[in-house]
This record gives sequence, structure tokens and C-alpha cells, in this order.
Amino acid sequence: MVRVMTRLNLTLDKDTVRQLDRHTKRSGQPRAALARELLREALARREALERRQRLARDYAAGRGDARALLSDLESAQLELLDDEGA
Repeated sequence: MVRVMTRLNLTLDKDTVRQLDRHTKRSGQPRAALARELLREALARREALERRQRLARDYAAGRGDARALLSDLESAQLELLDDEGA
């Protein structure tokens, strides 16, 4: 299987580069691989936050299926916690 990736050039401030380099040394991964991993993690957290905010808005508005959505969200959060522990 061939994976095609898109190239992205970023301009980072010195503090961010230092932090990235520190984590790169600790992990032993190439800088780009670690940056990809960190970006994926941040995007997953952002999407989870957006789901929680949407659920809170829907719950406050009296959405009928809010309880089912909350149940789905809670199980997804537990799965994410399990993944973090691995």
C-alpha cells in the first residue's frame, strides 16, 4: 500500500522549535514524524472539544436525543483514555 502525503511548510517560533526538539530527542522519532503525531493528537482533542460544545448547546436547547449523544460521547472519551494509556 502506498501512502501519499501532502507537504506542509510551517514557520515556528523559537520556543515551539525548542519544545519540539526536546520531545524529538526523548521519543527518538524523526522531527517530522513527531510533529505529525502531535498535530493528529491536537486535532483529535479539538474535534472532541467541538463535539462536547455541540452536545452542550443541543442539551441546553432541549434536543430530544441529547442523552443518547452524551452516552456515545462518554464511550468515545473512555476509548481515547484507553488509547492514551497504551
